[in-house]
Amino acid sequence: MAEVKATNIVWHAHTVTRGERAEKFGHRGCTVWLTGLSGSGKSTLANALDDALWQRGVRSYVLDGDNVRHGLNKDLGFSPEDRAENIRRIGEVAKLFTDAGLVNVTAFISPYREDRDRARSIQGEGDFIEVYVRASLEACEARDTKGLYAKARAGQIREFTGISAPYEEPEKPELIVETEGRTVAESLGDILAYLESAGYLG
Repeated sequence: MAEVKATNIVWHAHTVTRGERAEKFGHRGCTVWLTGLSGSGKSTLANALDDALWQRGVRSYVLDGDNVRHGLNKDLGFSPEDRAENIRRIGEVAKLFTDAGLVNVTAFISPYREDRDRARSIQGEGDFIEVYVRASLEACEARDTKGLYAKARAGQIREFTGISAPYEEPEKPELIVETEGRTVAESLGDILAYLESAGYLG
């Protein structure tokens, strides 16, 4: 848990409420947290979901693991401690996006349950939707266009999830999306169906 170092700070309430934003936008804000191994299809699904929501007039945005590490989290590596801080920061950003009324989609390996649970705990009831993007390690390696798994197995990348670092599967995710042997459209359909049935899209 990050230490609070700032003093003399006060939380300021917003004049525009979440309910007013939801009424104007025609949908509620939430965080769709995609988690899974590298190569499982998180980024592909996140962008497909963003596009599908955009076509429907839903305000959405993708927080992608690699993109965030180019800026906000460029000072972090891949040690367990840095991974925890990476997810802590993203959890806080995701909360702000949710409060702003967006459907924000995160695509992070986020390998540790404790870190994902912490990201969930700072949001309101029903605001955090954990989606386990599931594919076997073999399938993820076969899809690896960047050659990361090969480098990890050769010892060139340390603490690589699934090879030299653990991935803790979600125990009670809101949704499990199988991507192995399925098209992007089929996997995307699972997420959209959940969001619709649960009332997130208005």
